[in-house]
Amino acid sequence: MIEKIKNIFTNKEKRVENLISFLIILIITIIVINKILKGNDNKKEDYKNEVGVELAINSNKTEFLDDDLEKRLEKILEKIEGVGKVSVLITYSETSSIIPVYNINSSTSTTEETDTSGGTRKIQTENNQKDIITDSGANIVTEKVLSPKIEGAIITANGASDGKIKSNIIDAVIAVTGLPAHKIQVFEMGDD
Repeated sequence: MIEKIKNIFTNKEKRVENLISFLIILIITIIVINKILKGNDNKKEDYKNEVGVELAINSNKTEFLDDDLEKRLEKILEKIEGVGKVSVLITYSETSSIIPVYNINSSTSTTEETDTSGGTRKIQTENNQKDIITDSGANIVTEKVLSPKIEGAIITANGASDGKIKSNIIDAVIAVTGLPAHKIQVFEMGDD
């Protein structure tokens, strides 16, 4: 068998043809192996931080949209007896921000140099590299999402003319947003 392989490459007339055939077979083999190995990357991976908490994947979209809080607050306020139809506006001083997970590589190297007068000096070099981790779909893996800072709220409600109902609305908004009472304004809803 080894003799036949040697004869294939020693025959000068067919050496180029055999070499090209060998290269084509090698390239096809590499492509097939690459396809097989790449097929295993499609499964979902679970990313965990150092404490073992599962991290969000595909978080190019934040779950904390400004309108989401307003809509949820409207729904819950409308369930309070006597409030009626409600409209909520919340103002923010900042926007939501995403904190990605980083792969941090750092290294330190020390070298000693001797000068012509016989003295030595140590040179210490630090190299830090911080890369954002992405999943197989090139989506950023998120460690946490910081909600925007709420500055104030305006609520209009059908039942806001009653002092007790107005107080209940303010208490509910304080509980959800953490705002002080003076940053929450409640008004009687007018006709559309």
